[in-house]
Amino acid sequence: MRIGVLSGTGPAGQGIAARLAAAGHKVILGSRDRAKAERVVAELAARWGDEAQTLEPGTNADAADADVVVVGTVAEAAVDTARSFADALDGKVVVSMANGLERRGSEFRAVMPEEGSIAEAIQAAVPGAKVVAALQHVPAEALGSLDRELESDVLVVGDDSDARTIVLDLIDEIPGLQAFDAGSLQNARGLEAAAAPLLTVNLRHRGRATLRIAGAGERRK
Repeated sequence: MRIGVLSGTGPAGQGIAARLAAAGHKVILGSRDRAKAERVVAELAARWGDEAQTLEPGTNADAADADVVVVGTVAEAAVDTARSFADALDGKVVVSMANGLERRGSEFRAVMPEEGSIAEAIQAAVPGAKVVAALQHVPAEALGSLDRELESDVLVVGDDSDARTIVLDLIDEIPGLQAFDAGSLQNARGLEAAAAPLLTVNLRHRGRATLRIAGAGERRK
């Protein structure tokens, strides 16, 4: 599958791009500055060798032209970035992985937009896209460390069942991740908000806690 990562030069974007490339997909790491994307891809190739061989640099327009598009930017820029490519994203699966967070002393707090979640705000900005929220609870540092196996369950939500299934299957291809169908896009509110207490636990306990789902049955396909 041809996957694009919009504004993929940051930690989260680099991490998911490298993981999907290691799973065998052709991944376009996009940036407003193609030269920056080229530098980042060269660094990832030097670090991970064959695991990054299907990763290529491009502009954000190149990334938006892919079959599945991940919005890899920071939370504050996610909606505007998606909106600027609304025409190119029409009819495509668009993955939102951002959390709106602010740190207050020794805790994180959720910051939610008027739409209820960043994923829903992206859907409102790009109404023709099939927005799916996922990966909110997988730390960017862990995603980007290909020499360390991930240990996390991933809740996936979206209004289009076929789009949701595509993302569920993509995540299941990444070693150490297990994807669970968590329903419609409205449930992205819970996913994004839950990142705040999870990160607060890690901050106060100096850990790397992640999400685990116990007792779930097999996913219906």
